[in-house]
Amino acid sequence: MEPQTGGLFTRGRQMNDWNALITDVVAGSWRDPLTGKPATVPFDVIRIEEDLDGGEADMIAPLNLGKRLTVVSDVNTHEAMGRRVAKHLKGLRATIDELVLPGNIHCDEPTIAMVREKTRHADALVAVGSGSLSDTCKYATFKDGRKYATFGTAASMNGYAAATASVTLNNGYKTSLPAHAPRGIFLDLKVNAAAPHWLSAAGLGDSLCRPTAQVEWWASHRLLGTSYTESPFILLRDDEPKLFDAAAGLKTHDVAANGHLHRVMVLTGFGNCIVGSSHSGSMGEHQVSHWIDMFAGPAHPGTTHGQQVGVASIALARLHHDLLSLDTPPLIKATHIEESGFIERYGTNIGRMCFAEARKKSFDRAGAEAFNRKLAEIWPQLREEVRPMLMDPAEMKKILASAGGPTTATELGLPRKIWRDAMKFARDVRNRWSFLDLADDAGLLDDFLDRDEQ
Repeated sequence: MEPQTGGLFTRGRQMNDWNALITDVVAGSWRDPLTGKPATVPFDVIRIEEDLDGGEADMIAPLNLGKRLTVVSDVNTHEAMGRRVAKHLKGLRATIDELVLPGNIHCDEPTIAMVREKTRHADALVAVGSGSLSDTCKYATFKDGRKYATFGTAASMNGYAAATASVTLNNGYKTSLPAHAPRGIFLDLKVNAAAPHWLSAAGLGDSLCRPTAQVEWWASHRLLGTSYTESPFILLRDDEPKLFDAAAGLKTHDVAANGHLHRVMVLTGFGNCIVGSSHSGSMGEHQVSHWIDMFAGPAHPGTTHGQQVGVASIALARLHHDLLSLDTPPLIKATHIEESGFIERYGTNIGRMCFAEARKKSFDRAGAEAFNRKLAEIWPQLREEVRPMLMDPAEMKKILASAGGPTTATELGLPRKIWRDAMKFARDVRNRWSFLDLADDAGLLDDFLDRDEQ
């Protein structure tokens, strides 16, 4: 397969219809131009509007969620939208209950169990929130075999339209688990734009990974035979430039800027659903964020997933440019991997889990030699193939800064050593090859981290 991205991510005209293309994909009428086949996504409806106030019952009714619904929000999103949604849903021929969770919840096994227990009498859930709350309702209903719909209250992450949930297990291991998609996604742009601007900047950070994820996914395809398709990036090609042009508006609570951001995040979720994996939007940069959440401990500054992904995406983009500027390919050695080292870093339980994941993608001596032969064979061509996918890390930093998002570990409030460890050991947490693996196995990662200012 040849990459089709040349000229894809170019700036175009402003868009006024927030649901254009999205409606076609949901209806099954959009055809992948590479295959001619219609895309299939598991949603009944997705609506992005500047104001949804008063229309909630009419939007939920066609979903046939059941006779008893629980509206789940937290203390913050309840005031922003949850109370309103529950009020209007009482116009349905259904019993409407409310569950208001504490603020700053985490999507972890105890919280999921608590939501399942407290909503056990409901036929379906209506989530009103973002991030952790959305994933908690998603995974709770997946485990129970119940339906759910979601009203997003902040453009803080690109997981609304994903069929996976980011869950922290009881032992502290954070992982992306198969779940199910909401029957409906409803995004009121006025509500989302009114949220603290750093939440929208976090969503931009989460969306800034497209260049790094695409480069690493394509390289993994060429070098390791990982399945790859261009479809997720074809969906994004018109919208990503518009988002980046509008990024500064996120800092000023601009409704249109949040509309562009939500479109990109929904289309990114479509890519996840179409591919059946998160490769198109989650590679090395997401592993860095997961490592921080799992292992920063008391040094964790309380930053969100999207904020961390934004900083990691910029750093990974610099690493990509460093490696791809080499006229001769880096040469890797057999991966230095010992279970005792993992246990020393992470403790027995998580250490063994991480070791089992990392070992799957490690190279022994023969594997390293075969990899080096393959890399040498395709290096000039690979460099040219990824050129249209790349984005200047300085431009990425400028875009994120314009939205008020952190662009360095220092701005995240993360100690330098923790950041360095996150970049060095992020490869431990998942069996998904990235340029972090390439640089480390080639003995180049430590030098890069010495030079990379954070």
